Amino acid sequence: MGSIESIKIGEIKHDYSLMERFFVESSDKRTFDLTSPTTNEKFAKDMFQSVLLWKRTYRLIVSLVVYETSEDDTNAAVAAAKSAFPAWSALSPSQRGAYFKKQASLILESHEELAQLEALSMGRPVSGYFDSYAAASTFNFFAENGYQVLGTLSLSTPGYVNMTVRQPFGVVAAIIPWNVPILFLAGRSAPALTAGNIVVIKSSEKAPLTSVKIATLVEKAGFPPGVINIISGHGQISGSVLSHHMDVRVLSFTGSGRTGRLIQAAAAVEETKHSIQWNSGQVCMANSRIYVHESIASNFIDLFSKRFAAVAIGDPLLPESNHGPQADEAQFKQAQAYIESGKKAGKMSLGAETIDQHGFFIRPTVFLDTQEDAQVMKEEIFGPVVNINTFRDETNVVAKANDTDFGIYAAVYTDDIYRALRIAKKLESGTVGVNCTSLTSAHDMPFGGYKSSGLGREGWTVSLNKFLETKTILMKVNDA
Repeated sequence: MGSIESIKIGEIKHDYSLMERFFVESSDKRTFDLTSPTTNEKFAKDMFQSVLLWKRTYRLIVSLVVYETSEDDTNAAVAAAKSAFPAWSALSPSQRGAYFKKQASLILESHEELAQLEALSMGRPVSGYFDSYAAASTFNFFAENGYQVLGTLSLSTPGYVNMTVRQPFGVVAAIIPWNVPILFLAGRSAPALTAGNIVVIKSSEKAPLTSVKIATLVEKAGFPPGVINIISGHGQISGSVLSHHMDVRVLSFTGSGRTGRLIQAAAAVEETKHSIQWNSGQVCMANSRIYVHESIASNFIDLFSKRFAAVAIGDPLLPESNHGPQADEAQFKQAQAYIESGKKAGKMSLGAETIDQHGFFIRPTVFLDTQEDAQVMKEEIFGPVVNINTFRDETNVVAKANDTDFGIYAAVYTDDIYRALRIAKKLESGTVGVNCTSLTSAHDMPFGGYKSSGLGREGWTVSLNKFLETKTILMKVNDA
């Protein structure tokens, strides 16, 4: 639910008039504002701002309305999906895959625009935007993957030929987060659609713009009406409806552990620096706690702090910036609150300086010798804040590392391969990097978390299973 009339950047004009054909206003005409995390100014109506882009000055003009999806709108989206299911599920994998290939191509063509929209809505620097490439790769992979949906056959029961078949559920709802929206949009929708399901995707109210853009590409790719439904709004309205809707057969959610529980009923110096600094620390698998052996701690902390501090903070639309603002005021205040609590529990060695900006910028922050039971050690900060503590022995550091409710990504750096594997087995984490860390991943490996970091696994080789029913068929035969 949304409408973007046009975006002009220099001499380039991106026309969104086609959206009038398939985008609808919310039933109660309610909208919600977006606030630029760079300037702390609202831009969801008309915004005129000068930006320095590609070392030339352009006038960026955005006329934007984002509609708040109501309960009735959400129900209508589910109904549209349900009605589209029979025809879509009847297609062959090749027929479905043809749409995917078009979608992937259109996403790649829209790379610069998607990067700019993400910079506007949640402060993601365009200099590091790779999401469009990853999303396109996901659609391309699943375009060829539909024939992997296979059942089994058994002759083990005398007098019977027994089998299983894999069938789509029907309507799949996906509630995606704001930090890397189109990665999650592609990662949820592509396998679900390949399996023959229909999707309803709710974008985050913090960063709905790239999802709106993807919706225009869905139209251009020619997907049948109702196959991909994208709605915008807040969790307590549209998210709640999707969570309780009886026609939604599968619900995929990524967000905070608290919200997830309600619906249910993230060289060693350079890599660790990049892990916590990338996307201004707003990554579920960021290295927010680092344990360094006391014999090398002094040297590591000195090198890490120098690399962590040497970031280019500024307007995320500028290609020279690699550290943007927090996504919005709420995220900014949350990170600030953690920093204040960290000052009482540890020693701040980096980050004390303030930034003279109107937006929601936070400097990379380092705490040393933080109390293990401190809030800043126990909870997910989702900001550019890292704690560095020291350890003496292996058993002690593993116990400290596992003393958390989260466990999505851990890493161990050592030149002893036996120690690496020994610790990797003990760490309570869905992924463990050995001499590498986040954002390192592998498309053909499962991804997910322990404890409050999530249930189940996703990835190119395992995601299909989440969106398929398994049915057993028992067939008695006459051997005579």
